[in-house]
Amino acid sequence: MPRFAAEPPQEGLPYGRWETRLREALLAAVANLKDPPPELGELGEIVWYPDRSWHGRTYVPATSMTTGGYEVFGYVRMLSSADGQPSALEAHADFTDETANENPDWQIDVCEETVGSWRGEAGAVASMTLVWGRPLVAGGALATAELAGLAVDQCVLEEERFTLLAPDDYRGDLLEIKLWDARGREVASESLYEEE
Repeated sequence: MPRFAAEPPQEGLPYGRWETRLREALLAAVANLKDPPPELGELGEIVWYPDRSWHGRTYVPATSMTTGGYEVFGYVRMLSSADGQPSALEAHADFTDETANENPDWQIDVCEETVGSWRGEAGAVASMTLVWGRPLVAGGALATAELAGLAVDQCVLEEERFTLLAPDDYRGDLLEIKLWDARGREVASESLYEEE
């Protein structure tokens, strides 16, 4: 299976004119949401997460709480180039009423979207999944994505935020997100899937 397939974050969190450009793309995606609830409300502050690049594209994820108590989440995707100038910006957005505020038992608040696939042996296919979030417990320094107990991606926390891009749902194995402290001790873990 692919391990550490995505490039590590290359830029700091967005600010200035670049943040404005990303915000405009994300707001356009939010304006085109399919069947949003009438009580969705207005977006609050947009929180950006570290960028990750894979397969010639760079992803910059984001979240925003709305005045209606929902969370809007999504990403801006762009073509990456050798000179560092992004092109073909395209955003994706969705919303949920399952928020960290409503789930005090969560240890890590995560969002995820499938952004591609990877074909392995005997036709087995993994969903390449962009995962971004923030720890809800103290002491974290690094987040990892693990599949069948094997680390397949990692990201150092940046302002208490991380972004991972890893294979998921491969041969029946599902991703688990783990948070580690600076000494390599596990602080928290969260599955991308609800436990039965």
